[in-house]
This record gives sequence, C-alpha cells and structure tokens, in this order.
Amino acid sequence: MSKKSFFIALATLLICGLRMYSNPANDLLNRIGGNGTSDRFIIAIEPVANGNEYFTIDSENRKPKIIGDSYLSVATGIHWYLKYHAGILLTWNNLTTDLTTVNLPLPDHKEVYQTSLSYRYYLNYCTYSYSMAFWDWERWQKEIDWMALHGVNMPLALTGTEVVWRNVLTQKLGYTKAEANDFIAGSGFQAWFLMNNLEGWGGPNPDSWYDRQEALQKKIVARMRELGMQPVFAGYSGMVPSNIRSKKDWSISDPGTWCGFQRPGFLLPTDENFNEMAQYYYEELRELYGTSTYYSMDPFHEGGSVKGVNLTDAFQAVYNAMKTYSGCEETPQWVIQSWQENPRQEALDALEPGTLVVLDLFSDARKKWLEWDGYKQTGTKDRHEFVFCVLNNFGGRTGMHGRLDRTIREFNEARWRYPQTMKGVGTTMEAIENNPVVYELAYELAWRPTAISVGDWISHYVKARYGCTTPEIEKAWYLLSNGIYNCPTNQDGVSESVLCARPSLTVNSVSTWSTAAIYYNMDEVREAAKLLLSQSDILSGSNYVYDLVDITRQTLADYAYELLKQINSAHNSEEIQLRNSLIDRFLEVILDQDRLMNTIPDFRLDTWIESARKLGNTIAEKNLYERNARLQITTWGPMAAANGGGLHDYSNREWGGLLKDYYYKRWKLYFDCLKAGQPTPDATSFFQMEYEWATTSMKPEVCPATVQYDPITTVKEIFNKYYN
Repeated sequence: MSKKSFFIALATLLICGLRMYSNPANDLLNRIGGNGTSDRFIIAIEPVANGNEYFTIDSENRKPKIIGDSYLSVATGIHWYLKYHAGILLTWNNLTTDLTTVNLPLPDHKEVYQTSLSYRYYLNYCTYSYSMAFWDWERWQKEIDWMALHGVNMPLALTGTEVVWRNVLTQKLGYTKAEANDFIAGSGFQAWFLMNNLEGWGGPNPDSWYDRQEALQKKIVARMRELGMQPVFAGYSGMVPSNIRSKKDWSISDPGTWCGFQRPGFLLPTDENFNEMAQYYYEELRELYGTSTYYSMDPFHEGGSVKGVNLTDAFQAVYNAMKTYSGCEETPQWVIQSWQENPRQEALDALEPGTLVVLDLFSDARKKWLEWDGYKQTGTKDRHEFVFCVLNNFGGRTGMHGRLDRTIREFNEARWRYPQTMKGVGTTMEAIENNPVVYELAYELAWRPTAISVGDWISHYVKARYGCTTPEIEKAWYLLSNGIYNCPTNQDGVSESVLCARPSLTVNSVSTWSTAAIYYNMDEVREAAKLLLSQSDILSGSNYVYDLVDITRQTLADYAYELLKQINSAHNSEEIQLRNSLIDRFLEVILDQDRLMNTIPDFRLDTWIESARKLGNTIAEKNLYERNARLQITTWGPMAAANGGGLHDYSNREWGGLLKDYYYKRWKLYFDCLKAGQPTPDATSFFQMEYEWATTSMKPEVCPATVQYDPITTVKEIFNKYYN
C-alpha cells in the first residue's frame, strides 16, 4: 500500500469512528455546555411501536439518562432535565453555560413525557427582520439549538430566499443585476418583500450579501435537518416585479399599496404563465436548499387587492404548482397564516384536508380558531389542521407583556373542541429576545397531558430561571404573573413606553396600531422590582441581572407615563413653573433609562448596529447595513410610509444609545418649543429630524462599545432617586 493510500484509509477509519461516537444530541450538549458535556450524559434513541414522540428522564451509572424516539425529542428532554432537575434555564440572554463541572443531580425516579401534537412551529416572517436581519452563523447555531431544546420541529427558514429571486430574475427573466436589486429589498426589510408588501426598499444589496446569505442558509437548513426539524420554506404564490411586462408579455394585476409602499405585481395563479414562473422559482429553491414538506405562502397578505381574482381557482393553482414543482416526494403541505382576512374561506374549501396547515397566528389574544369553527370547510364536517400560536410581541418593542393564564386556558379549550385537527403549538412573535417566560410556557404545553395552573408553573419556572428561589422571588413573580403577564385586552403587544413616542402632551400610542394604555397595576410591578432587587446578595447570573434590569426599566417607563399626565395637567391649568419642572424631570427619566439600558448588551443600540456593520466587507457596505438597521427601528420607511402609511416608530425600542441620541433629542426639541411658547414641530418636521438620524452612520461616542455602568448599582441608584 502506498503512503498516500495508507493515510486515506486511516482518515476514513477516523471519520467512521467519530461518527460512531458522535450524534446530533451529543454535539448539541457540547455546544451548549462546553466540550466534554456529552460525556456526563447517557443518550439513547428508542422509537416506539405507536410512533408517538416522547422522552424519558432517568439515571444510569450516576449520570442523567435521556431517552427519546428521536434526537429532537432527546434535545427536548435535555432542556427539561436542565430546567427542572439542575436549575439551569438556557434562554436568549443566556444561550450557553459551562456544564462541564456543575452538579448534575440524578432524578430519583423515571419521568416519561409524550406528545400527540405533531406540529411545533416557530417564527414569523417579521422575526427575520426585526431580530435576525444581521445574524451570523455563530448566532444562528445558538438559535437552532434553542429550537431543538424547545422541541421545535417546523421552523420557518427564510434566510437566502432573496438569492432564489435574484437568480430567477437574472437567469430566467432577463433582468440585469441592477434591475433585480431594484426589486429585492435590503437587509433590514426582507420580511416584507417576501410577504409581497414592497419592492426594493433598503437596497441595493451588494453581491457579497447574496453570497453570504446563500452560504448561511445552507448551514442553517443542514443543522435543522440534522436535529430532526423540517424547515418551512417560502413557496411561490404569484409575486413578480411590478415592471415584469418590460421583460415578459405577462398579464398581472395591481394589488395596490401597503402602508405607502407599492406592492409587487401579482401574476394571477389562473394565468397560463403562472406555472412557468412557479417552475423557475421552485427549481431554483430546490437547487440551492433542497426540498421540504412545508411551504409558507400568504397571498393577498394584509389587504392585498383581490379584484378580478377567482379565489377558489387561485388557491388551487398555487397548491398544484407547489405539488408539481417543489420536488417533495411526500404530499407537500401549504402553511398559511390566519391573519386578518386570510386564510379566506375559498382556500379552506378549495384544498383537501391534509394539504393545508393553518397557523392561528395570534391565539393568545384572538380566538380566530373558534371564529372559523376550527377552519371548517363549507357544507361539510371536514376541517383543516391548525396550530395554536402565541404572537405576543410586535415590532420588537420593549416591554414586559404576556397572557400566561389565558394561553393555558384557551390552548386546552382549542384542543378539547377540535381534538382531531388542533395539531400543534407555535410561537409567531414578530421579534424574539424578550419575555422568555411566555415562550417557555408555550412549548411546554405540547408535552403536558393535563392543564396546569399558572401559579404552580411559575413556581417551578422561577427556580429553573435563577437556580434557586426565595419567598421574595416567589412573591415578585406572583405579582407579575397575575398582573403584567395576565393581559386582559386584545392589544397588539406591549403597552408602549411614552419615552419612545413622537412628542405630544397626550400620547395614546407610540406606533400607529398599538397602545400606551396600561392594563396592569403599576405599583405591583414596582413592588415586584423591589423584591427582586432585595435578593441581589443571594441571586446572581445573567438571567437574574436581565430580569432585574428589565423590570426596573418597566417601572421607569410607567413612571414616565404618569409624569406626562402631570405635565399635561399643569400645562392645561397654566401652572407654568410646575409644568417646566416636571418637563425637566421627564427628560431626566429618559437619560436615566438610557444609563440603565446601557448596563447589559441585550438592551443596547450598539449591539444592533455593530451586528449590522460587521457583515460589510467595505465601508460602503457597512454603512448600507447600518442604514437598514437604523431605519427599521425609527422611521421604517420614507415619509409616505412613515407618516402617510403609519409605520414610524412601529419598531420602537427602549435601548441604551437610542434613548439618549434619538428619543431624548426629539422630546427636548418639543419641550423647548413648549417652554418658549413657540409652535411645536409637526409630523413633517419630526420626520425630517428622524430621517436624518436614521441615515447617518454611527459615531463611536454615541454608543459605548463596552458596558459603562454596573447593572445592580445602577438599579439601586434609580430606586433611591425615584422611589426612595
């Protein structure tokens, strides 16, 4: 044997050996806990005859032992063990920890968990822009592990879909790269491009963006599949550039505008050319990223015009094209959002049960599953499968918010009413990395055979989150779970902070479609914050610090809400001296909130901006990505969209750096005019100020690259200053 052949044979043996002793669950353990963590666990895959998904938690040879029907079930079991036996909760502010030396308690009896819910869905189109727009592979790896730990088996997978479009446009439809870029949205606005809402905004993208996104998506879907997930790809439902007639003699309809943006053209699914375009799209998607069982499509999303469209024929044609061209060997399933007018009765009637999965997008607040009678077909007893989804967050807005008790009750009600077709649970938040308690609860519901009480669940959650508990912590979370996390209204997300609003003496909302009204007892939130702070000598760790900073931020936002009312009252009663002193106090609150938010990276503007800039290879690219990042959280679009379309401040954030450099300056301008007896800025003047900030690259001194203040000390200072 030659020396070269010997080394090839040796390498082959080594690879085979590694495969024998490595599996996706062990690899996950080593990623979340450090190299060697997998040696501290016993993992086994044992499918059962009835095909149910399950996991067991036990011990063997003085090690925790997790058995499941698949690697995904085992991963779910690992998370359950860490939470409820080891007191370790991995979540967005704490996605990895050192598990190589910590105590791993042995269960005193075998625990068995199983689920009959075949769908555990994750993500919203909007999440890909409001949270994930500038992620790299390092961050994506951690999120996919988070998915596995929570049992997610059908995550939305949109990264790199713009590459499909770029290639189809340039290779099949005769567009130049520049013309394709006029159609494809920029880095911060991909979600709304893929939902057929707008063209080109935020672009043009450099070639390097497409190269990066393609490589990233290939890694993402490979890891998802390795862990037993089936990615949900974006399917094709008729979108084409609005200028397609310059390239093809195709008949398109005009779906109108969306929030001031011109929508892309709509190639009617009944048009003879629809299948040609669908084939181009699916073949390119398959070539780049492979196939899936699930394809997400939402034609006529958020008010798209259906004038002249035979909806029954259109929905049939969309599904038939997916089935014909996607390359899926099984019967593919169309995943559609139940949101506003969709999915439309025509879709339910046109498609056979088993071909459509309806995401009941906002089940935690609106019982559309009941309004649609379980998504029943007209004149029959047949229903389509649906997924009970928790939305909770809109636009990435900062704030504590949830409906824990309602989620439990109505999840179990939906399961009881429609046991054959309520087939899953999902989370469809527009942005992640907030209110982890809400999403921990949501995914546990799939594995709990009977209803649980919020009180019992919270007690266990708190111990998992902090590693221990005290009477003070228990009381704090009792107040939170029965107050701010027990929202009685159907509002779209958090009660918005007036600090983030376009200035006015009467702020009813910050973004157009939400509210600043407070539904909870503010004194109880402050008391809960005080109780958490009282345990700072006992508790530590990133989970505790994150929660303490977040709840203190909430108390200051609430304080500002009341303060603005007092300013308005003093102004109306012409108590000018009192009004001006209250104004000064309000401006102080913004700066103190900024100081608080700068204590941890989770709440800092520079974390967002730097994630965007580091993706660029040149100064021009870095500036382009930063512009996308800044626009999204401020004006969102140009004046027609920001003011006329109502999108300004939709994605408002109480972030360190943004509070001081953006919201503070806006409020100070307004109050200076008020004090001087001058006209206050109108919507156009505010937009011009905002747009200038959004299109200016970051100055290093605006957002410090490192934490300036100690979080615990800062919280204590705020309590001493505002609450004695």
